[in-house]
Amino acid sequence: MAAGVVSHSASFTVATSGKGTFEITSQVAEAVKKSGVETGMAAVFVRHTSCSLIITENADPTARRDLEKFFERLVPEATPYFEHTAEGGDDSTSHIRSVLTRTSEVIPIARGRMQLGTWQGIFIFEHRRAAHRREIAVNVMGTRDS
Repeated sequence: MAAGVVSHSASFTVATSGKGTFEITSQVAEAVKKSGVETGMAAVFVRHTSCSLIITENADPTARRDLEKFFERLVPEATPYFEHTAEGGDDSTSHIRSVLTRTSEVIPIARGRMQLGTWQGIFIFEHRRAAHRREIAVNVMGTRDS
């Protein structure tokens, strides 16, 4: 690495209670703060194939509920031609929904803060009906102004 460039890794676990969105903005912001990086990027990754990461509105929960309803119609559970159903009717659908979204996000950092828009938040988008513990990995890379 070039002089002055730092890399900081962090991880945390989030308990989900079934399908829906679960905000993790504050946990990622804490990892950025602990890194000491003033200018750079934060890469956030969810270590699972049946949930995803999204950046979406964090002010009005109806925006997220509309997204959830859309995905219920886009990839309905218990579709008869799905073969991967070992863990139930939401097995294959959760993997398809994950592929249609993302498992990682990269957020720019300036002045030691993530450059999210006013109404943006980082969320786990849980695609399974059952509660799960989701592992999130964060890598912050950039420079410290000193």
